[in-house]
Amino acid sequence: MAGSPLPVADRPLVSPRTRATVRVRRSVGWVILGVLGLTMIFPFAWSLSTSFQGTDRLLQVPPQLIPESPTLDAYRRVAEVIPLVRIVINSIVVSVSVTVLQIVTSALAGYGLARFKFKGRQVLFLLYLGTLMVPSQVTIVPLFIGMSQLGWLNSLQALILPMIASAFGVFLFRQYFLQMPDEMEEAAAIDGAGPWRTFWKVAFPYARPVAATHGILAFMASWNSFLWPLFIARDEQSMTLPVGLASLHGRYQTDWNLVMAGSVIAVVPVILVFAAMQRHIAAGLLLGGVNR
Repeated sequence: MAGSPLPVADRPLVSPRTRATVRVRRSVGWVILGVLGLTMIFPFAWSLSTSFQGTDRLLQVPPQLIPESPTLDAYRRVAEVIPLVRIVINSIVVSVSVTVLQIVTSALAGYGLARFKFKGRQVLFLLYLGTLMVPSQVTIVPLFIGMSQLGWLNSLQALILPMIASAFGVFLFRQYFLQMPDEMEEAAAIDGAGPWRTFWKVAFPYARPVAATHGILAFMASWNSFLWPLFIARDEQSMTLPVGLASLHGRYQTDWNLVMAGSVIAVVPVILVFAAMQRHIAAGLLLGGVNR
């Protein structure tokens, strides 16, 4: 019959006007994300461009993002000014060691606080969290005195051992272990596993997402650490990359292409690690922040 309403199944679920509004909003959102992405990428792109320019091209007007005559001279000079290979190896050794040890200590502490019932457990956990509110600069002088008394100045162990504990890592692992089903531990106990075996064979494999997340964050923090290595490791045998790059700044004049070349060398490993493992960061932080 003419004029009769359409059946419910034949009616459009969304009006054309609503669809157009959704498309406009989505387009605006993508434009905003694109602008923000370019804003974040531009400093690295500028550093990369400057590192391939000669000294005579640095102050040209107007500046050029794409060098007319790219050269690797800045990278060669960086290797001549500082012991580049040595300090890169030092940074790798320190960062990997700190990362592995932080994962182990944080997982053990988080497992104990989450799965063992003992008096004062919550108070101890709050004390752990309280250390997050203490600036790291406050502890530098006591740590320096301790390392000096141990005779560890200008040594890699002084860069590694004070950094093996992480309150943030303990928090992540504890929150994740709180979600672990009791049946997993009960099955391990039936098989005759004690606490240590249960942790290494059951709990730690269960927490691999958080271990990956914390490992990435710990590696990036250790790789970029500057203040503590500046205090404790000043000679070439123990110097790390951030401290070495700081020496490229002259007292009266700075060759910015050298600084940018060093910055590119320092940031490339972090970008590669983050790009390869970024999905673990989001997943681990999301799951680790949920409490049962």
